[in-house]
Order: sequence, then C-alpha cells, then structure tokens
Amino acid sequence: MSRTDQPSPSLPWEPGIRPLMLAPMQGLTNRELRAAFAGWARPDVVYTEYLRVQTGKRAGLSSHALLEVTERAAAVPQVTQLIGRDREALVRAAEAAQQAGAEHLDLNLGCPFGRLSLRTAGGALLQSGPQVLAPLLVALRRAISVSFSVKLRSGFEDPRQIFELAPVLEQAGVDFLVLHPRTVVQRFEGRADHAITAELVRRTALPVIANGDVRSAAQGRAVLEQTGAAGLMIGRGAIRDPLIFERIRGNIIDDPATEQRADEVRRFLGALLPRYAELFSGEDQALYKLKEVLKFIDDEPLRRTVKKLRKCRSLRRFEALLAEF
Repeated sequence: MSRTDQPSPSLPWEPGIRPLMLAPMQGLTNRELRAAFAGWARPDVVYTEYLRVQTGKRAGLSSHALLEVTERAAAVPQVTQLIGRDREALVRAAEAAQQAGAEHLDLNLGCPFGRLSLRTAGGALLQSGPQVLAPLLVALRRAISVSFSVKLRSGFEDPRQIFELAPVLEQAGVDFLVLHPRTVVQRFEGRADHAITAELVRRTALPVIANGDVRSAAQGRAVLEQTGAAGLMIGRGAIRDPLIFERIRGNIIDDPATEQRADEVRRFLGALLPRYAELFSGEDQALYKLKEVLKFIDDEPLRRTVKKLRKCRSLRRFEALLAEF
C-alpha cells in the first residue's frame, strides 16, 4: 500500500536511538504505573494495557478505555494498544483514540489467553491468515494518521508463520512491529527464540522491536546484539527491576548490592503506593494491585520482606513495612 499521498508519521522514539520500551501487561501497566516509570525509570516508550474494542451498538472504545489515552505522563511517548476482531469497530476505536489525543497506535496480535482466543482477538487472529489480516490492517492504516505498529507472536502454532505475515505488514503500511518469538499456543512456556527475531530483522525493511525473556541488563544487551533489532521491549523483567532500562544504557551498575537493591525496590513501591490508593476504588483493590507487582520481585535476599508485604491487610501496614525494607 502506497502512503506517498501523506507524510510518514513520526515514530514514538527519537531518531538515532535503539528505544527501550515498557511492554503492555494486562492488569499491571495501568496509567499510574506507567507514570511512575516515566518519572523515574525512564523507558523511551510506554504502551498502554490493551484497550478492548467493543462491537455492536457500542462499537469502539468505552469512556473508561479512553481515560488511558487522555490521562498519561507527558514525559515519555505512549503507544495506545487496541485489541479486537471486528474491522469496523477497530477503525472506529482508532479514530476515537486519535480524537482523544493518541499519538501512536498499536494492534495486539499476540495475546495468548483463552477467552480472547475463543473470540478471535489478539493472538488468535493469526489463525485467520493473510486473507483476513491484510484487509484489516489496510483499513486501520487508512484510518490512522499517527504511527501504527503491530505487536505479535511469531505464529499461532508455527513459529515461522511470521515470515508469511511480514510482507502483509509491510504492504499494509505498518510503521514498525514488536515481535515476541513464541507461538500463541506456547503462551509463556519454553524460551523466546530470538534466532527468529534475528532472521526477521534480516528479511524485513520494517523496524523490528525484540520482546521476550529479558530479565537482566546483560540479557537485554545480548538480545540487541544477537538480533540487530531496532529496539527492545521489556515486560516482566521491568516490573521486577524498573531500572533495567538505565542498566542497559550503562548509566547505573548491573548488579547492585542487596542494600542498594532494597532501596530501589522501596522507592519503586513507595512511588506506586499513593498513586494506587488514589487510582483504585478501595483499599483492598489498591493492596491487591500492589501485591501483583510484588509477584515479580523474586530476589532471594529480599524474599522474607516481600513475603511480609504480600501478607499485609492494610495500606498503613504496607507503608510501615515498606519503610523498614
């Protein structure tokens, strides 16, 4: 698809850098967590959790979903991610998101979870093949004047399906793609095969962002070197260690001493606590969401304190224990 009739949209990162991105993680990367990352950990780009696109009479995005677009940290570029299966509804959602101020849009073709697969959304759409995906992507490209990316798995069952899909993405006018090199049916089993990422980088003209199984700065640098990817997206590893972006850049040390690591965790959770108390309806929900973050902090020297925090039944007790972390 030719886009010569309009200027190319700006990518969500500065020219000349290999962007380090915070991955979208449903139930975790809410707008307050993204704001905390933007103000302290400073990824180059953040993604919203996927915004579910409604069908039928209410086709498009709910007012609640649009809050994720309008209420964002200005310090870091944000990509708004959509998930859905109906072409017309997705187009309407893309238009509404742009009207609300979205500067970058992404289509989720990677989510592996069951209820989405049953409704043919997310990663399940990869089962449809190019004959369904091509017109869907072209319709979205026509409706999207800002940058348009796709985050996807390497295939539904076949990890080499991506090489059939890459030309479809190119011809539709997608600006860049984020590849998690597992299949949809794998979910998070096994290992992300970044040899596939490296091969895709060689075979497509599109910028490829590598995603999957980066838990340390050393792993992040190795994936960038191994694949030649345009950038890196980190999910679980960033929730565990928000400063992983700065470690990859070489601005701080890779392996902090236990005392320093404890201080980093205390600062991170301390930044989230008042934000979550305000964002979520009630103390129980705020505590639950804080404990969801704690699931990713698995340092052995911090294990006992993390366990105590996960047993807290009040925000006041959580805050008191955090001060002793």
